[in-house]
Amino acid sequence: MAAETSRSAVKAAGDDVTRGRSRTADRNPGARPGRLRRALATHWYAWTMITPVVLVLGVIIGWPLVRGIYLSLTDANERNVARTIGANTIPATYEFVGFDNYTAALSDPVFLDRLLWTVIWTLACVSITFTLGLGLATMLNRNFRGRAFYRMALILPWAVPGFVSVFAWRFLFNRDNGILNKVLEGGGISAVPWLDDPTWAKLAVITVNVWLGIPFMMVALLGGLQSIPGELYEAAEMDGASPWQRFRYITLPGLRTVSMTVILLSTIWTFNMFPVIFLLTRGGPGDSTEILVTQAFRQAFVNSPRDFAGSATWGVLILALLMIFALVYRRALRKQGEVW
Repeated sequence: MAAETSRSAVKAAGDDVTRGRSRTADRNPGARPGRLRRALATHWYAWTMITPVVLVLGVIIGWPLVRGIYLSLTDANERNVARTIGANTIPATYEFVGFDNYTAALSDPVFLDRLLWTVIWTLACVSITFTLGLGLATMLNRNFRGRAFYRMALILPWAVPGFVSVFAWRFLFNRDNGILNKVLEGGGISAVPWLDDPTWAKLAVITVNVWLGIPFMMVALLGGLQSIPGELYEAAEMDGASPWQRFRYITLPGLRTVSMTVILLSTIWTFNMFPVIFLLTRGGPGDSTEILVTQAFRQAFVNSPRDFAGSATWGVLILALLMIFALVYRRALRKQGEVW
């Protein structure tokens, strides 16, 4: 009996010690592995796979971004940056100027003029592209003879390299030998100065960008249309709903998530659409079709002396404007109940 009592006492003492250690461990979170360590231990394979991608993106995107932000805070230009002439190396002499470049850019009428046209260009391109893409997607969502052929034909602009498409359109818009003016002259209409008149040039660049953007918009919206259950349309038709009512109360709500995503992406791409403007009009005639990105390019590589600090400032402002737009857009979506 005494032996059993002693064993019980020893066991109880051991339990108390164990409970004491557990309480000590609970009071000392450092005794347990941290959340980051547990995540690394559990998902080490995933971390191993994404690490090279993160490093490459950091080099390709992160370093130029940091460098651009730094240059925007200096007075760097062609004359005071480090350069090598023959066997002589001239050190950099540019200085830190703080936010002077941003103040100058935001108060510059040229920046405000480029910003206004960039906004108009973006709104026009995105709205027309979305409308035409939705119409084509709606038609291609139906069963009819030759649907596969029409799908391939409408995706063709997406398959052709962008610069090839722009050069082809430049030939079409040629005032003297372009096909469009030849057709107009055949109908008794005088030649249109497509790329020589500011108004016609703006219409021309919008047309080309819409032509290039329709395939992406159409494919994305067509995928959204095919995800809408057909039973909804059948039930609405049985209830006597007209085609417009079915489109308004079934198709549009069913495409809301896809539409919001493609509109955001299309807005960002169009806002920064450098190739169409530069290859088609070079920003002309004059500077009538210059947008923010082409003007930033002109400051860094065309104008003399090349203004690296000013170009970097415009680039940072473009990034800031797009980030503000994305944040406002995301907040608007969340108010509508969309998760993004």
